[in-house]
Amino acid sequence: MFLGKRIKELRDEKHLLQRQLAAELEIDTPMFSKIERGDRKAKREQVINLARLLDADVDELLTLWLAGQVYELIEDEAVAKDVLEFVKDKI
Repeated sequence: MFLGKRIKELRDEKHLLQRQLAAELEIDTPMFSKIERGDRKAKREQVINLARLLDADVDELLTLWLAGQVYELIEDEAVAKDVLEFVKDKI
Protein backbone atom coordinates (compact mmCIF):
# COMPACT_ATOMS: atom_id res chain seq x y z
CA MET A 1 0.00 0.00 0.00
CA PHE A 2 2.33 2.74 1.23
CA LEU A 3 5.42 1.09 -0.23
CA GLY A 4 3.92 0.48 -3.66
CA LYS A 5 3.10 4.15 -4.19
CA ARG A 6 6.65 5.18 -3.30
CA ILE A 7 8.18 2.49 -5.51
CA LYS A 8 6.13 3.76 -8.45
CA GLU A 9 7.22 7.35 -7.78
CA LEU A 10 10.87 6.35 -7.64
CA ARG A 11 10.59 4.11 -10.70
CA ASP A 12 8.95 6.89 -12.69
CA GLU A 13 11.66 9.36 -11.62
CA LYS A 14 14.31 6.93 -12.91
CA HIS A 15 12.36 6.24 -16.11
CA LEU A 16 12.48 2.51 -15.43
CA LEU A 17 9.96 -0.06 -16.58
CA GLN A 18 8.33 -2.53 -14.25
CA ARG A 19 9.84 -5.38 -16.25
CA GLN A 20 13.34 -4.01 -15.69
CA LEU A 21 12.95 -4.01 -11.92
CA ALA A 22 11.11 -7.33 -11.96
CA ALA A 23 14.02 -8.92 -13.81
CA GLU A 24 16.48 -7.55 -11.26
CA LEU A 25 14.35 -8.99 -8.45
CA GLU A 26 14.02 -12.29 -10.32
CA ILE A 27 10.23 -12.15 -10.32
CA ASP A 28 7.80 -11.81 -13.19
CA THR A 29 6.37 -8.46 -14.25
CA PRO A 30 2.79 -9.20 -13.14
CA MET A 31 4.05 -9.98 -9.63
CA PHE A 32 6.03 -6.74 -9.54
CA SER A 33 2.95 -4.87 -10.74
CA LYS A 34 0.94 -6.36 -7.87
CA ILE A 35 3.59 -5.25 -5.37
CA GLU A 36 3.53 -1.74 -6.81
CA ARG A 37 -0.29 -1.61 -6.67
CA GLY A 38 -0.32 -2.96 -3.13
CA ASP A 39 -2.09 -6.18 -4.11
CA ARG A 40 0.85 -8.31 -2.99
CA LYS A 41 3.35 -7.91 -0.18
CA ALA A 42 7.00 -7.58 -1.02
CA LYS A 43 9.51 -9.59 0.95
CA ARG A 44 12.00 -7.74 3.15
CA GLU A 45 14.86 -8.78 0.86
CA GLN A 46 13.00 -7.39 -2.15
CA VAL A 47 12.48 -4.07 -0.39
CA ILE A 48 16.20 -3.82 0.36
CA ASN A 49 17.05 -4.69 -3.24
CA LEU A 50 14.56 -2.14 -4.54
CA ALA A 51 16.17 0.56 -2.43
CA ARG A 52 19.51 -0.27 -4.01
CA LEU A 53 18.09 -0.43 -7.54
CA LEU A 54 16.20 2.85 -7.15
CA ASP A 55 18.96 4.68 -5.23
CA ALA A 56 16.47 5.13 -2.41
CA ASP A 57 16.90 5.23 1.33
CA VAL A 58 16.61 1.68 2.70
CA ASP A 59 15.16 2.90 6.00
CA GLU A 60 12.45 4.88 4.20
CA LEU A 61 11.32 1.90 2.14
CA LEU A 62 11.50 -0.49 5.09
CA THR A 63 9.46 1.97 7.16
CA LEU A 64 6.77 2.11 4.48
CA TRP A 65 6.87 -1.68 4.11
CA LEU A 66 6.42 -2.28 7.84
CA ALA A 67 3.83 0.49 8.18
CA GLY A 68 1.76 -1.16 5.46
CA GLN A 69 1.84 -4.47 7.28
CA VAL A 70 0.87 -2.91 10.60
CA TYR A 71 -1.90 -0.87 8.97
CA GLU A 72 -3.35 -3.92 7.24
CA LEU A 73 -3.36 -5.82 10.52
CA ILE A 74 -5.10 -3.18 12.66
CA GLU A 75 -6.98 -0.88 10.27
CA ASP A 76 -10.43 -2.19 11.22
CA GLU A 77 -9.77 -2.43 14.94
CA ALA A 78 -11.58 0.04 17.16
CA VAL A 79 -8.55 0.15 19.45
CA ALA A 80 -5.99 0.64 16.66
CA LYS A 81 -4.72 3.97 18.00
CA ASP A 82 -4.42 2.55 21.50
CA VAL A 83 -2.45 -0.40 20.15
CA LEU A 84 -0.05 1.91 18.34
CA GLU A 85 0.44 4.03 21.46
CA PHE A 86 1.09 0.92 23.53
CA VAL A 87 3.68 -0.37 21.08
CA LYS A 88 5.24 3.07 20.77
CA ASP A 89 5.77 3.15 24.54
CA LYS A 90 7.39 -0.29 24.42
CA ILE A 91 9.87 0.50 21.66
